[in-house]
Amino acid sequence: MYQIKNKIYPEFDKTQKSGICNYLRALVKQNRGKACPEILDKFIEDEKYYLIQGTSRFPFLADVIDDDRFLKDTEAYINECITYYEYKEKQRPIIEANKEFEKRKRKFLQEVKMSKEKPTKKQLYYYDRLCKKYSVEKKNVDELSKLDLRDEIEKILNEHSDDYKIVD
Repeated sequence: MYQIKNKIYPEFDKTQKSGICNYLRALVKQNRGKACPEILDKFIEDEKYYLIQGTSRFPFLADVIDDDRFLKDTEAYINECITYYEYKEKQRPIIEANKEFEKRKRKFLQEVKMSKEKPTKKQLYYYDRLCKKYSVEKKNVDELSKLDLRDEIEKILNEHSDDYKIVD
């Protein structure tokens, strides 16, 4: 997509070219599934309307909107955007799988870190209160890690989860 940007609209300055390209890319994204001629026609129709109204974002298009070179460049860029979004859509499952893998990796690394740390005072207090509340025999927490204590707390809560359920 970036290579085609250097080839199209040579008569426009950098800001004008950027504005049109960003607008066209957003238009293609909004109109996924439509063919290039449909999107091009919509763009030309809208811009002619706004030029007539005097409220166009791109007033510099007034002189070139019907020019063949402009239409070819616009069509080429729209085709490139369509190709880009189709490729991105095909890559979605891979990206989602990578995100899920990274999420599991962060969780694993967090657990490894927790297994080497001592439990916090808050954790110890919470465990103590749970044991008293449910009359559970307390284990010796001196040798437990933060992860072990978290698992113990989770185990107590799961065993007594009936206390938290709402009965209809």
